[in-house]
Amino acid sequence: MSTDVILRGRIVTGSMDVPDGIVAFDGGVITYAGPASGLAGLGLDVGKGAGTDGTLPEAAGRILMPGLVDVHCHGALGSDFSEGSAEGARSAARYLHSRGTTTLLASLVTGSPENLVRNLTVLRDLADDGLIAGSHLEGPFLASGQCGAHDPTLLCGPDAGLLAHLFEAAGSSLASMTLAAELPGAAAMVDMLTARGIIPSLGHTAADHGTAVSFLEQAAAGLAGPGNSTGRVRPTVTHLFNAMPSLHHRSPGPVAASISAAHAGNAVVELIADGVHLAPETVKMVFELVGAENIALVTDSMAATGLQDGQYRLGTLAVTVDQGVARVDTTGAIAGGTATLLDVVRSTVAAGVPLQDAVRAATAVPASVLGLAPQVGDLHAGMRADVVIVDRDLHLAGVMRRGQWVTPPDQWVTPLE
Repeated sequence: MSTDVILRGRIVTGSMDVPDGIVAFDGGVITYAGPASGLAGLGLDVGKGAGTDGTLPEAAGRILMPGLVDVHCHGALGSDFSEGSAEGARSAARYLHSRGTTTLLASLVTGSPENLVRNLTVLRDLADDGLIAGSHLEGPFLASGQCGAHDPTLLCGPDAGLLAHLFEAAGSSLASMTLAAELPGAAAMVDMLTARGIIPSLGHTAADHGTAVSFLEQAAAGLAGPGNSTGRVRPTVTHLFNAMPSLHHRSPGPVAASISAAHAGNAVVELIADGVHLAPETVKMVFELVGAENIALVTDSMAATGLQDGQYRLGTLAVTVDQGVARVDTTGAIAGGTATLLDVVRSTVAAGVPLQDAVRAATAVPASVLGLAPQVGDLHAGMRADVVIVDRDLHLAGVMRRGQWVTPPDQWVTPLE
């Protein structure tokens, strides 16, 4: 077996937790991932580039995880995917790669039809170049009373003509779209999306329980249809709890509908578990109620991610970031997140969620949502060589994406000549 790089450490993925493991790569593809004891049967010359005694260094507290997968992020490093700058979008994507998010959807906030077309065209090029896995439209078909950090003057009702125009601009790169289920015409939008294998995501909604249930059932049935070859089979819920009515014992609303659907395995709920959007106790409760296999950890990251407090923009809105919390200047609404997905994993573990569950919700589950599970989201032979190296405290120590180091590690990597 040919191999050009091997890593040793504790392997933690959604499918395994190996205290002393090896991950080997060749040409951007994983050739082996498993116990270090299995190296003997691989035909590798472990003496080349290894320790002075001819053996590979021991794990020494490092953890090897799959590259993280974020299905909801708006930008980073001063750039917003909604600003229409190809250079800025590329810079944001590359920064997120360097912080461990090796696969991502670029999310767009609500904008004018002209700007949405422009932005989708830019993101289509990024997807063609492999920098992003596709785009996510968060709007404009959202409830005005739950607009959050979306410009309420740009929201509109479901419009088949506009959606067809957006399809044309995005091509096959559009992967997901957030909708308010209660809007007149929303059901027709669900059918248009699922016919193309695009994920309907329930969010920014004031729907009652029955309407939310019907939306998720229709979306799941549509994605299960014979014409969908994308591998995307489950609808999602855009940042559960945020931008929707709180759960009430006499008015359960979209929160209860979403939790029930996720518990049954018929939907995946997004959680922004960054310590700002949700209380740690809430995060832990959702993991206990629906299981890690039905949760996608997300960042909802905006332009301030990776930068200091200050003044920024999200779409058309002015945003102030203070102590890492982004808020719309005019309303005080939380305006996305400033954490990376690795930060979210760390916060999730701090909330009491087992590490393997947190990793699964940041890798395998969102990869399966996107229909990319055969390629990313785990560490198995034949999968893409995306790996994140962290220390015991889950702080970043190295990132490999598609077999290339985007954040070079230290002595923890052992190259084989």
